[in-house]
Amino acid sequence: MTIDFSPLLPWPYLAALALVAAALAAFGIWRGVRGAWLRAAALAAFCLALANPVLFQEEREPLSTIVAVVVDRSQSQDNDGRREQTDKALSDLKERLARFPQIETRVVEAADGEETEAPSTKLFGALATALADVPPARLGGAIFITDGQIHDVPDINQKLGFDAPIHGLITGKPDEVDRRIEIVNAPRFGIVGEQQRLTFRVVDDGAAEGGSAEVTIRLNGNEIATEHVEPGTDVPFSFTVPRGGNNILEFAVNPIRGEVTEVNNRAVHVLDGIRENLRVLLVSGEPHAGERAWRNLLKSDAAVDLVHFTILRPPEKQDGTPINELSLIAFPTRELFVDKISEFDLIIFDRYQHRGVLPILYYDNIAQYVQNGGALLIAAGPEHAGDDSIAATPLSTVLPANPTGVMNEKAFFPRLSEEGKKHPVTRGLEGASSEPPGWGRWFRTVDVDRPLGQTVMEAADGKPLLVLNRVGKGRVAMLLSDQGWLWARGFEGGGPHISLYRRTAHWLMQEPALEEEALTARALGRTLEITRQTIEGDPGQATLTSPSGRTQEIGLTEREPGLYKAEVKTDEIGLFEVANDELTTLVHVGNVDAPEFKAAISTGEKLQPWAEKTKGIVRRLADADGPVDLPSILPVRGAVRVADDQRLSLRMTDETVLKGVNSLSLFAGLFGLAALLLLISAMWYREGR
Repeated sequence: MTIDFSPLLPWPYLAALALVAAALAAFGIWRGVRGAWLRAAALAAFCLALANPVLFQEEREPLSTIVAVVVDRSQSQDNDGRREQTDKALSDLKERLARFPQIETRVVEAADGEETEAPSTKLFGALATALADVPPARLGGAIFITDGQIHDVPDINQKLGFDAPIHGLITGKPDEVDRRIEIVNAPRFGIVGEQQRLTFRVVDDGAAEGGSAEVTIRLNGNEIATEHVEPGTDVPFSFTVPRGGNNILEFAVNPIRGEVTEVNNRAVHVLDGIRENLRVLLVSGEPHAGERAWRNLLKSDAAVDLVHFTILRPPEKQDGTPINELSLIAFPTRELFVDKISEFDLIIFDRYQHRGVLPILYYDNIAQYVQNGGALLIAAGPEHAGDDSIAATPLSTVLPANPTGVMNEKAFFPRLSEEGKKHPVTRGLEGASSEPPGWGRWFRTVDVDRPLGQTVMEAADGKPLLVLNRVGKGRVAMLLSDQGWLWARGFEGGGPHISLYRRTAHWLMQEPALEEEALTARALGRTLEITRQTIEGDPGQATLTSPSGRTQEIGLTEREPGLYKAEVKTDEIGLFEVANDELTTLVHVGNVDAPEFKAAISTGEKLQPWAEKTKGIVRRLADADGPVDLPSILPVRGAVRVADDQRLSLRMTDETVLKGVNSLSLFAGLFGLAALLLLISAMWYREGR
């Protein structure tokens, strides 16, 4: 309650009037005039009425005390009945706090974090966000319901922004044990075909049974090694990078009896395979218009080391010129096709014919090169249908088609076959979707018998134009026309010769993205995108196995010919396995080194320092298989100075909110008039006697 003044006259005038009144009153009292004291009181009351004193009284309402209950909803809470303990504890705690009308409970649910983050338990960050609108003086305490594996606990010397107890209610069981495996260090990149080295470690948390651990190592789903290691010891491991692009190394350790979870018994490392420059040998049988198209394409690719020979002077050409006067380079046949043939990733015979340049035995070397994993491309012209065709050499054992000896001399638009519309080498070629195709014509092809493998492009009358085939570990492609250069020169608008040639070459060199039967998956945040390539028709459903072992059937939808896809929203983090027919693939959702999947046993050690500093407590919700037992609530007025081991101390706030202000003018209205009349009447009465 306060008194303030709201004068009816400006203060200078009121002060002058009061000064005159005081002088008159003092003079009357000094002279002993009858009724001087009453006259002084009347003048004072008159001045006070002009000053207009006002009495103010505030109406205030006490504010509630905010108690934050931070609930751990991370994936580690799915272990060993922890989620049930959490739900029970939350329900009981809300009921107990509701018994105190002055306490307002604010529940903060904290999950694994955003999709783009590494999965982790960030309870203090969730608490700070939820209490951003709460003044520090109103916070009575923070109660964490968690397994104790919190990954954003502030340093004990930092400030939290409030002064209230922090309590921890720990889910899980005492004396838990868990075995996990982790990658200590590993390269991010590796050159295809070369060895890389990494280090891993098996860790036993809690009172584990001890003994050696068996670790199974898989690379891209294929088991490559088994190691027996001692827990706690760094183990080096070497492997060879098998392919370009993503390579997934999976380390799986055998479980121990009674461990909390087996989710962290697997560790994953993703390594990007990088190809060194591809070595391509291009042999042109003679100078021709299409030779430069192949050379320009291969030379424009910085990842290709090209070795190109053109046969300008075959052995049968005898014009009497002495050898020492020729400026031509001798064709190093033995060096290329015997000594160093295995060093090439791709061999291209461009309009090449058997004219005695290569000994007949060398063709057998080339066939063995293909059988052992090499790649061979035949770009055929009229010579392939003649008597000197390489199809009449031992190379015929790996060729997918034999020439009939006839050339088809007829203008045609190259078209995709039904298989070609689905095959990744030719699917979606620019201009292929229209009829006739949106590219120029060709005018001749080599006629062949019924080919092996896949005929992905056709010439006139459905004749084979581009044939792809697998032979042993290697691959062979035959382009049965030498007129691809018409597209390169822009004849009748040209055509997609660069895409066609490049895709064919990369398919031959076993590029994973161009496999006709392939199953791939990638993670986009928490969404899995599954892709199935096939030329065999509808592949049916895919089976998705989550890190927890749960399986579900996923329907695949055809997006393009031969390309089926599905998108699946996941609620788990870790390594997923996708299977369809006999194909399997692995994909990791979330960061492969996520904190959420490291230590898994429940603990109060991380919260204990903050509980001690703020006079809170940390205790388990249950012992062994016992029921959930919550400590009681202890409201405390003022600062909490002593921790109570058996109760959750909460600092009650003294904060209030102003609801309104009542004002009363003391000399206004009838009250002021009555006071003045009383004093004036008393003065007249005294003077009249």
